Amino acid sequence: MFVKRNLIIITLICLVFLTLEPFSLFAAEDHRMLVTKANEVMLAMLLDKDTKVMGGLLKEAEGVAIFPSVIKAGLVFGGRYGHGIVLKRDRQKGIWYGPHFVSISGASWGFQIGFQETALVMVIMNERGMKGFTGDKVTLGGDIAIAAGPVGRQTGVGTDGGFKAEIYNYSRSKGLFAGVSLEGSIIATDNEANEKFWGGLVSVESILNRRSRDRKVESLVRTINKFITEYSQLKNGLI
Repeated sequence: MFVKRNLIIITLICLVFLTLEPFSLFAAEDHRMLVTKANEVMLAMLLDKDTKVMGGLLKEAEGVAIFPSVIKAGLVFGGRYGHGIVLKRDRQKGIWYGPHFVSISGASWGFQIGFQETALVMVIMNERGMKGFTGDKVTLGGDIAIAAGPVGRQTGVGTDGGFKAEIYNYSRSKGLFAGVSLEGSIIATDNEANEKFWGGLVSVESILNRRSRDRKVESLVRTINKFITEYSQLKNGLI
């Protein structure tokens, strides 16, 4: 009975990662579609009154990371995988640089059962948090602090005493999953996607100091800036 149970668990683990692999390949090959999907996620959140307050964080942010589709599945053992983009912000000029392409992955153990597709938006609040995305890998909750982003229409933001976390996380989910957490997830540079988008080998530091003229990226930037504008209007009682 013990052997049979372990065999079932091992089989499920294999199925989890076989399920995740097609998403990995798709995202790596169609990086521009990833930018489009990122914009769709931000537009959806812009229409959600619970995430209006994210505009206040974005106004003070050093950058933002958007993962349109992160797949997580498991039965006791679990796995997570997805691709996303990072934009860096010059707060003085209000200019967004990038995109820098990244992946998120992680394994977990504990009470969890089900399958879930989640869109993630991580608002990067300070230079230390931003530096975490310039290396090969960074561990959320280990190398950099991450907290759930505030929600609602409040005009004073910050869930832990005023931007103490390096990253504030927002999510939109499909499916059913018990035991969701980003602690221990690894963010890694997607060198292949970066090379394809930028037309060659470029350092992450250089990417995050370049302003893309790609129309899809410009559309995404307009959506992000609209978050900031609408939050300012909300704060001033204009909406």
